Amino acid sequence: MDGNNGAARFLPGRMRLDDLRGAAAHCEGCGLYRNATQTVFGEGPGRAAFMLVGEQPGDQEDRQGHPFVGPAGRVLDRGLREAGIARESVYLTNAVKHFSFTPRGKRRIHQKPTAAEIDACRPWLDAELAVVRPKVVVVLGATAARALLGREFRVTRQRGEPVPLGDALAVATVHPSAVLRAPDRDGAYEGFLADLRTAAEAA
Repeated sequence: MDGNNGAARFLPGRMRLDDLRGAAAHCEGCGLYRNATQTVFGEGPGRAAFMLVGEQPGDQEDRQGHPFVGPAGRVLDRGLREAGIARESVYLTNAVKHFSFTPRGKRRIHQKPTAAEIDACRPWLDAELAVVRPKVVVVLGATAARALLGREFRVTRQRGEPVPLGDALAVATVHPSAVLRAPDRDGAYEGFLADLRTAAEAA
């Protein structure tokens, strides 16, 4: 981590989404900013019933500057639609705002963020939660679960169970990229959709 406080020293004085997004563009709270194309901050309404939190930007997100625009985003869009969650009621973000990767030839291979990188980026996520004030937080995958629900939480055991998270309820599920990697993709998607439906009912 660069410095002792991670992203905290880059937070703006005024806590509005536009101010947060502008400040995050210059964040050097951990070393990931050095190789990433840009910060990929959350997007959505300033007040949203649902906040969906993934792991980190992927290759396409890093290039385009928007969360969930790659293949996993298409899985997520389908799941939201079929679960009856209106996209305009959703704020999308990630636990880590810069793409962590390993170069392999011309390709950039996704690398899981470290615990230090997750902790360094936590002030941005806390600020987003404080501003957006969602009713339900959908936690997508183990990295987001570690950031929001602690190291002991296991998505494999506790997915689909609403648990308190501040003034909101959290529902954990797999990351949509895990659906794409699953040997039984249809079965994985049905489980993912069932968790999204639980989240929809919790709101």
